[in-house]
Amino acid sequence: QVQLVESGGGLVQAGGSLRLSCAASGRTFSSYDMGWFRQAPGKEREFVATIKWSGSTYYSDSVKGRFTISRDNAKNTVYLQMNSLKPEDTAVYYCAATPYSGSAYYTSVSGYPYWGQGTQVTVSS
Repeated sequence: QVQLVESGGGLVQAGGSLRLSCAASGRTFSSYDMGWFRQAPGKEREFVATIKWSGSTYYSDSVKGRFTISRDNAKNTVYLQMNSLKPEDTAVYYCAATPYSGSAYYTSVSGYPYWGQGTQVTVSS
């Protein structure tokens, strides 16, 4: 069982930056693939970025070049650095973990059995 706790959300003006953190419990964090998803009001939860246990990363087209996902296995923490924020980035951001290994990147909600409670990010225009 893995427990995930996000932090770092808030209100920022368009063009600004935020860094989200996700602290994970458990001794097997380093072997998990980690992901960030977001959900805007009235919309489905969507994939943002993922980082494999190996450190390789994959991003949605909507955030590629602006967001960076990283992990610190010594701290059991995954980060999402968000730059050049836009009003359309406004959403609740969720951290997710999956123990499933493999070469593929997991980009669907169903691929992650463990979720955090979410942190609100609001970007004003």
